[in-house]
Amino acid sequence: MKRSLAVASLALCFALSACGGQAPASTPSATSATTTSSTAQQGQQAEPVDLSGKWKQKNSMDEDAYQLATIKGDVISIDWVTNNGDTKSIYWVGTFKAPKAGAESFTWTSQRDQKATDSAIMASGDDSKKFTFINGEISYEAGIMGTTTTMRLSKQ
Repeated sequence: MKRSLAVASLALCFALSACGGQAPASTPSATSATTTSSTAQQGQQAEPVDLSGKWKQKNSMDEDAYQLATIKGDVISIDWVTNNGDTKSIYWVGTFKAPKAGAESFTWTSQRDQKATDSAIMASGDDSKKFTFINGEISYEAGIMGTTTTMRLSKQ
């Protein structure tokens, strides 16, 4: 009973965030990893963007229901978070490839860690997922129960 209630509440939270999302911004397309850098084109040395750390969904309609991503090393993990942060359900665990120095925008395709996600009821079943970093925001599409929305995360 608790499991079906948790699934239903997360589905409702996802639907609410989908309804309140902002219009998707145009993003560069890529199949694996792409960077755009005006600094590099100008011949100046620039530090690589550090995406490591925690990233929280900023387009959720409910302060108590959102996705939280953690990037550490070459892994990105994303959880559904509810119940004042007391409840976390795995959504994604996969590969992360850091951007090159001076990247203003960056796109990568993450390969899902099946061992970490196969037993998680709220985890994505996709083998890969496309992520985009642009204007200080990480975005990707997430779907559940036939509804897909663009998640937009900002660094915490």
